Amino acid sequence: MGAVKYTELGLVNTKEMFKKAMEGHYAIPAYNFNNLEQLQAIVIGCVESKSPVIVQVSSGARKYANQTLLRYLAMGAVQMMKDMGGNIPIALHLDHGDTFELCKSCVDSGFSSVMIDGSHHPYDENVALTKKVVEYAHANNVTVEGELGVLAGIEDDVSSEVSHYTKPEEVEDFVKKTGVDSLAISIGTSHGAFKFKVKPGEEPPPLRFDILEEVQKRIPGFPIVLHGASSVIPEYVDMINKYGGKMDNAVGVSEEQLRRAASSNVCKINIDSDGRLAVTAVIRKVFAENPKEFDPRKYLGPARDELIKMIKYKNEKVLGSAGKA
Repeated sequence: MGAVKYTELGLVNTKEMFKKAMEGHYAIPAYNFNNLEQLQAIVIGCVESKSPVIVQVSSGARKYANQTLLRYLAMGAVQMMKDMGGNIPIALHLDHGDTFELCKSCVDSGFSSVMIDGSHHPYDENVALTKKVVEYAHANNVTVEGELGVLAGIEDDVSSEVSHYTKPEEVEDFVKKTGVDSLAISIGTSHGAFKFKVKPGEEPPPLRFDILEEVQKRIPGFPIVLHGASSVIPEYVDMINKYGGKMDNAVGVSEEQLRRAASSNVCKINIDSDGRLAVTAVIRKVFAENPKEFDPRKYLGPARDELIKMIKYKNEKVLGSAGKA
Protein backbone atom coordinates (compact mmCIF):
# COMPACT_ATOMS: atom_id res chain seq x y z
CA MET A 1 0.00 0.00 0.00
CA GLY A 2 1.64 3.23 -1.15
CA ALA A 3 1.72 6.35 0.99
CA VAL A 4 -1.32 8.61 0.68
CA LYS A 5 -1.64 12.29 1.59
CA TYR A 6 -4.47 13.26 3.94
CA THR A 7 -5.44 16.08 1.56
CA GLU A 8 -6.31 13.40 -1.02
CA LEU A 9 -8.88 12.06 1.47
CA GLY A 10 -10.38 15.54 1.99
CA LEU A 11 -9.04 15.87 5.55
CA VAL A 12 -7.38 18.87 7.22
CA ASN A 13 -4.69 19.11 9.89
CA THR A 14 -5.41 20.83 13.22
CA LYS A 15 -3.47 24.10 12.77
CA GLU A 16 -6.31 26.32 11.60
CA MET A 17 -8.84 24.57 13.87
CA PHE A 18 -6.79 25.27 16.99
CA LYS A 19 -6.08 28.88 16.02
CA LYS A 20 -9.80 29.60 15.62
CA ALA A 21 -10.69 27.68 18.80
CA MET A 22 -8.29 29.75 20.89
CA GLU A 23 -9.48 33.01 19.39
CA GLY A 24 -13.11 31.98 19.96
CA HIS A 25 -12.62 30.45 23.46
CA TYR A 26 -14.04 27.02 22.69
CA ALA A 27 -12.56 23.52 22.31
CA ILE A 28 -12.60 21.20 19.31
CA PRO A 29 -14.21 17.85 20.12
CA ALA A 30 -11.98 14.84 19.50
CA TYR A 31 -14.24 11.78 19.39
CA ASN A 32 -12.79 8.27 19.39
CA PHE A 33 -14.34 5.67 17.13
CA ASN A 34 -13.86 1.97 16.40
CA ASN A 35 -16.62 1.14 13.94
CA LEU A 36 -18.95 2.40 11.23
CA GLU A 37 -21.86 3.37 13.48
CA GLN A 38 -19.67 5.50 15.76
CA LEU A 39 -18.14 7.31 12.79
CA GLN A 40 -21.56 7.92 11.22
CA ALA A 41 -22.81 9.38 14.50
CA ILE A 42 -19.79 11.68 14.84
CA VAL A 43 -20.17 13.03 11.31
CA ILE A 44 -23.97 13.47 11.56
CA GLY A 45 -23.78 15.04 15.03
CA CYS A 46 -21.06 17.50 13.99
CA VAL A 47 -22.65 18.42 10.64
CA GLU A 48 -26.01 19.01 12.34
CA SER A 49 -24.42 21.17 15.04
CA LYS A 50 -22.01 22.81 12.53
CA SER A 51 -18.96 21.89 14.58
CA PRO A 52 -15.40 21.25 13.42
CA VAL A 53 -14.28 17.79 14.51
CA ILE A 54 -11.29 15.56 15.10
CA VAL A 55 -12.10 11.88 14.60
CA GLN A 56 -9.51 9.83 16.37
CA VAL A 57 -8.43 6.23 16.70
CA SER A 58 -6.11 4.56 19.17
CA SER A 59 -3.65 1.93 17.98
CA GLY A 60 -6.06 -0.74 19.27
CA ALA A 61 -8.95 0.78 17.31
CA ARG A 62 -6.78 0.88 14.20
CA LYS A 63 -6.04 -2.83 14.55
CA TYR A 64 -9.71 -3.51 15.21
CA ALA A 65 -11.02 -1.54 12.22
CA ASN A 66 -8.16 -2.50 9.84
CA GLN A 67 -5.86 0.29 8.66
CA THR A 68 -6.78 0.00 4.96
CA LEU A 69 -10.50 0.08 5.65
CA LEU A 70 -9.96 2.99 8.05
CA ARG A 71 -8.47 5.13 5.28
CA TYR A 72 -11.57 4.59 3.14
CA LEU A 73 -13.90 5.12 6.11
CA ALA A 74 -12.27 8.53 6.62
CA MET A 75 -12.65 9.34 2.93
CA GLY A 76 -16.27 8.18 3.07
CA ALA A 77 -16.91 10.31 6.16
CA VAL A 78 -15.75 13.45 4.30
CA GLN A 79 -17.94 12.61 1.29
CA MET A 80 -20.93 11.82 3.54
CA MET A 81 -20.46 15.20 5.23
CA LYS A 82 -20.53 16.96 1.83
CA ASP A 83 -23.57 14.97 0.66
CA MET A 84 -25.38 16.15 3.80
CA GLY A 85 -24.71 19.73 2.69
CA GLY A 86 -22.13 20.18 5.42
CA ASN A 87 -18.93 22.13 5.21
CA ILE A 88 -17.08 21.23 8.39
CA PRO A 89 -13.34 20.61 8.77
CA ILE A 90 -12.53 16.99 9.67
CA ALA A 91 -9.13 15.85 10.96
CA LEU A 92 -8.13 12.19 11.37
CA HIS A 93 -5.92 11.81 14.43
CA LEU A 94 -3.93 8.99 16.00
CA ASP A 95 -4.65 8.96 19.73
CA HIS A 96 -1.83 7.78 22.02
CA GLY A 97 0.65 6.62 19.45
CA ASP A 98 3.48 5.09 21.45
CA THR A 99 6.18 4.42 18.83
CA PHE A 100 7.77 6.28 15.94
CA GLU A 101 6.87 3.38 13.62
CA LEU A 102 3.16 3.60 14.45
CA CYS A 103 3.11 7.39 13.94
CA LYS A 104 4.98 7.06 10.62
CA SER A 105 2.57 4.36 9.45
CA CYS A 106 -0.40 6.64 10.25
CA VAL A 107 1.14 9.64 8.47
CA ASP A 108 1.75 7.41 5.43
CA SER A 109 -1.81 6.08 5.42
CA GLY A 110 -3.54 9.46 5.37
CA PHE A 111 -3.81 10.67 8.97
CA SER A 112 -3.68 14.47 9.19
CA SER A 113 -2.59 14.56 12.83
CA VAL A 114 -0.78 12.18 15.19
CA MET A 115 -0.12 12.03 18.88
CA ILE A 116 3.14 10.65 20.15
CA ASP A 117 2.76 9.79 23.81
CA GLY A 118 6.22 9.43 25.30
CA SER A 119 5.00 10.47 28.75
CA HIS A 120 5.81 7.06 30.26
CA HIS A 121 9.48 7.47 29.28
CA PRO A 122 12.05 9.54 31.19
CA TYR A 123 11.91 13.21 30.16
CA ASP A 124 14.91 13.18 27.76
CA GLU A 125 13.64 10.05 25.98
CA ASN A 126 10.19 11.62 25.63
CA VAL A 127 11.82 14.70 24.06
CA ALA A 128 13.94 12.64 21.64
CA LEU A 129 11.04 10.40 20.55
CA THR A 130 8.64 13.32 20.14
CA LYS A 131 11.18 15.32 18.13
CA LYS A 132 11.74 12.38 15.77
CA VAL A 133 7.99 12.07 15.12
CA VAL A 134 7.64 15.83 14.65
CA GLU A 135 10.39 15.91 12.03
CA TYR A 136 8.77 13.13 10.00
CA ALA A 137 5.21 14.45 10.37
CA HIS A 138 6.06 18.08 9.61
CA ALA A 139 7.79 17.02 6.39
CA ASN A 140 4.31 15.79 5.38
CA ASN A 141 2.46 18.82 6.82
CA VAL A 142 0.90 16.60 9.52
CA THR A 143 0.38 18.15 12.98
CA VAL A 144 1.73 16.51 16.14
CA GLU A 145 0.47 16.36 19.72
CA GLY A 146 2.92 15.50 22.50
CA GLU A 147 2.27 14.68 26.16
CA LEU A 148 3.85 15.74 29.44
CA GLY A 149 2.63 14.19 32.68
CA VAL A 150 0.93 10.82 32.99
CA LEU A 151 -2.81 10.18 33.23
CA ALA A 152 -4.03 7.40 35.45
CA GLY A 153 -6.35 4.79 33.99
CA ILE A 154 -6.13 2.60 30.91
CA GLU A 155 -5.95 3.80 27.32
CA ASP A 156 -5.74 0.68 25.15
CA ASP A 157 -2.38 -0.89 25.93
CA VAL A 158 -1.00 2.12 27.81
CA SER A 159 -1.96 1.90 31.45
CA SER A 160 -0.83 3.74 34.54
CA GLU A 161 -1.73 3.11 38.16
CA VAL A 162 -1.07 6.65 39.25
CA SER A 163 -1.31 10.03 37.67
CA HIS A 164 1.62 12.42 37.61
CA TYR A 165 0.62 16.03 37.13
CA THR A 166 2.38 17.93 34.39
CA LYS A 167 5.28 19.98 35.75
CA PRO A 168 4.78 23.50 34.39
CA GLU A 169 8.52 24.15 34.60
CA GLU A 170 9.12 21.53 31.87
CA VAL A 171 6.67 22.76 29.24
CA GLU A 172 8.69 25.58 27.64
CA ASP A 173 11.75 23.40 27.23
CA PHE A 174 9.67 20.50 25.86
CA VAL A 175 7.82 22.60 23.30
CA LYS A 176 11.00 24.36 22.18
CA LYS A 177 13.07 21.17 21.84
CA THR A 178 10.43 19.03 20.14
CA GLY A 179 8.56 21.48 17.89
CA VAL A 180 5.16 19.93 18.72
CA ASP A 181 1.98 21.70 17.60
CA SER A 182 -0.05 20.96 20.73
CA LEU A 183 0.52 19.53 24.18
CA ALA A 184 -1.57 17.11 26.24
CA ILE A 185 -1.19 17.88 29.93
CA SER A 186 -2.23 16.06 33.08
CA ILE A 187 -4.29 18.21 35.47
CA GLY A 188 -6.39 15.51 37.12
CA THR A 189 -8.36 13.96 34.28
CA SER A 190 -7.96 10.22 33.78
CA HIS A 191 -8.86 7.53 31.26
CA GLY A 192 -11.86 5.21 31.40
CA ALA A 193 -15.25 5.24 33.12
CA PHE A 194 -13.88 4.74 36.64
CA LYS A 195 -11.76 7.86 36.71
CA PHE A 196 -11.74 8.54 40.41
CA LYS A 197 -11.98 6.45 43.55
CA VAL A 198 -15.04 7.97 45.19
CA LYS A 199 -17.67 6.68 47.56
CA PRO A 200 -21.32 6.80 46.43
CA GLY A 201 -22.58 10.39 46.49
CA GLU A 202 -19.08 11.88 46.68
CA GLU A 203 -17.85 14.45 44.19
CA PRO A 204 -14.67 13.65 42.22
CA PRO A 205 -11.66 15.89 42.93
CA PRO A 206 -11.60 19.15 40.94
CA LEU A 207 -9.20 19.65 38.05
CA ARG A 208 -5.94 21.44 38.82
CA PHE A 209 -6.66 24.74 37.11
CA ASP A 210 -3.65 26.21 38.92
CA ILE A 211 -1.39 23.93 36.85
CA LEU A 212 -3.26 24.85 33.65
CA GLU A 213 -2.87 28.57 34.40
CA GLU A 214 0.84 28.19 35.14
CA VAL A 215 1.32 26.25 31.87
CA GLN A 216 -0.51 28.99 29.95
CA LYS A 217 1.74 31.65 31.48
CA ARG A 218 4.83 29.77 30.36
CA ILE A 219 3.66 28.98 26.82
CA PRO A 220 1.10 31.71 26.05
CA GLY A 221 -1.15 31.08 23.07
CA PHE A 222 -0.01 27.46 22.74
CA PRO A 223 -2.70 24.79 22.10
CA ILE A 224 -3.37 22.58 25.13
CA VAL A 225 -5.18 19.21 25.00
CA LEU A 226 -7.18 17.46 27.71
CA HIS A 227 -7.35 13.65 27.67
CA GLY A 228 -9.64 11.48 29.77
CA ALA A 229 -12.24 14.23 29.76
CA SER A 230 -15.49 12.27 29.49
CA SER A 231 -18.16 13.27 32.00
CA VAL A 232 -19.21 9.62 32.40
CA ILE A 233 -22.81 10.76 31.91
CA PRO A 234 -24.83 9.50 34.90
CA GLU A 235 -28.03 8.73 32.93
CA TYR A 236 -26.08 6.23 30.78
CA VAL A 237 -24.42 4.63 33.80
CA ASP A 238 -27.86 4.31 35.43
CA MET A 239 -29.35 2.83 32.27
CA ILE A 240 -26.53 0.29 31.97
CA ASN A 241 -27.01 -0.75 35.61
CA LYS A 242 -30.80 -0.85 35.25
CA TYR A 243 -30.58 -3.29 32.33
CA GLY A 244 -28.17 -5.78 33.86
CA GLY A 245 -24.83 -3.98 33.72
CA LYS A 246 -22.46 -3.51 36.60
CA MET A 247 -20.86 -0.08 36.76
CA ASP A 248 -20.78 1.03 40.36
CA ASN A 249 -19.04 4.30 41.23
CA ALA A 250 -18.33 5.27 37.62
CA VAL A 251 -17.71 9.02 37.66
CA GLY A 252 -16.11 11.52 35.30
CA VAL A 253 -15.15 15.16 34.93
CA SER A 254 -17.97 17.65 35.54
CA GLU A 255 -19.30 19.54 32.53
CA GLU A 256 -18.84 22.80 34.38
CA GLN A 257 -15.10 22.16 34.71
CA LEU A 258 -14.83 21.15 31.06
CA ARG A 259 -16.62 24.36 30.01
CA ARG A 260 -14.14 26.34 32.09
CA ALA A 261 -11.21 24.49 30.49
CA ALA A 262 -12.64 25.00 26.98
CA SER A 263 -12.65 28.78 27.42
CA SER A 264 -8.90 28.78 28.18
CA ASN A 265 -6.04 27.60 25.93
CA VAL A 266 -7.48 24.08 26.02
CA CYS A 267 -8.54 23.79 22.39
CA LYS A 268 -8.96 20.01 22.05
CA ILE A 269 -10.96 17.85 24.45
CA ASN A 270 -10.94 14.06 24.01
CA ILE A 271 -14.15 12.11 24.48
CA ASP A 272 -14.16 8.31 24.35
CA SER A 273 -15.84 6.73 27.40
CA ASP A 274 -19.05 8.78 27.07
CA GLY A 275 -19.55 7.49 23.54
CA ARG A 276 -19.01 3.92 24.68
CA LEU A 277 -21.48 4.35 27.54
CA ALA A 278 -24.19 5.84 25.28
CA VAL A 279 -23.91 2.94 22.84
CA THR A 280 -23.79 0.24 25.53
CA ALA A 281 -26.72 1.71 27.49
CA VAL A 282 -29.04 1.64 24.48
CA ILE A 283 -27.95 -1.82 23.33
CA ARG A 284 -28.59 -3.22 26.84
CA LYS A 285 -32.03 -1.61 26.90
CA VAL A 286 -32.97 -3.10 23.50
CA PHE A 287 -31.79 -6.57 24.56
CA ALA A 288 -33.64 -6.36 27.89
CA GLU A 289 -36.88 -5.22 26.28
CA ASN A 290 -36.66 -7.44 23.16
CA PRO A 291 -34.76 -10.61 24.09
CA LYS A 292 -35.65 -12.16 20.71
CA GLU A 293 -33.91 -9.38 18.76
CA PHE A 294 -30.93 -10.53 16.71
CA ASP A 295 -30.79 -8.01 13.83
CA PRO A 296 -27.73 -5.80 14.51
CA ARG A 297 -29.46 -2.86 12.79
CA LYS A 298 -32.20 -2.97 15.40
CA TYR A 299 -29.79 -2.36 18.28
CA LEU A 300 -26.87 -0.58 16.61
CA GLY A 301 -29.30 1.84 14.90
CA PRO A 302 -30.86 3.15 18.14
CA ALA A 303 -27.37 3.21 19.73
CA ARG A 304 -26.15 5.39 16.86
CA ASP A 305 -29.14 7.75 17.30
CA GLU A 306 -28.31 8.17 20.99
CA LEU A 307 -24.67 8.88 20.15
CA ILE A 308 -25.73 11.60 17.67
CA LYS A 309 -27.82 13.19 20.41
CA MET A 310 -24.91 13.05 22.88
CA ILE A 311 -22.44 14.55 20.38
CA LYS A 312 -24.71 17.49 19.57
CA TYR A 313 -25.22 18.12 23.28
CA LYS A 314 -21.45 18.08 23.96
CA ASN A 315 -20.72 20.44 21.06
CA GLU A 316 -23.45 22.88 22.07
CA LYS A 317 -23.36 22.83 25.86
CA VAL A 318 -19.93 21.64 26.93
CA LEU A 319 -17.24 22.45 24.35
CA GLY A 320 -18.85 25.49 22.70
CA SER A 321 -17.82 24.25 19.23
CA ALA A 322 -21.34 24.19 17.74
CA GLY A 323 -21.83 26.77 14.99
CA LYS A 324 -18.06 27.33 14.71
CA ALA A 325 -17.44 25.37 11.50
